[in-house]
Amino acid sequence: MILDHLKYTKTHEWVKINRNHTARIGITEYGHMRFNRILFVQLPEVENELEQFDSFGVIESEKVVFEIYSPLSGKVVSVNEELEDDPSLMQNDPYGDGWMIELETVNEDEAKNLMDSEEYEEYIKEGGADE
Repeated sequence: MILDHLKYTKTHEWVKINRNHTARIGITEYGHMRFNRILFVQLPEVENELEQFDSFGVIESEKVVFEIYSPLSGKVVSVNEELEDDPSLMQNDPYGDGWMIELETVNEDEAKNLMDSEEYEEYIKEGGADE
């Protein structure tokens, strides 16, 4: 599932930019295909400052460990603490309860470095390989 109102990265993160210059970030449904069962998620501390495409955490599955990257710059204002107890939320509801972090004071101009839903759909049709 690819949602029209989100922006996407080549490393399969999604971002929803809100009108109040905040953003919610998660991993796409397609991105979860790399995982079998997620065992652990390491997320940043609230107040951390991130630059666009900085690594901000790690997902550990039964098969592999992946770094996760921030689609936008900003300050972490919220972390989905429910993922500590139930990391499967990321796979079961990637665009809802499976969100990872929220940023504030995001630079919306950076969104031009991201893909819209049509571009992301084409990207994954071509293999969706990380660059």
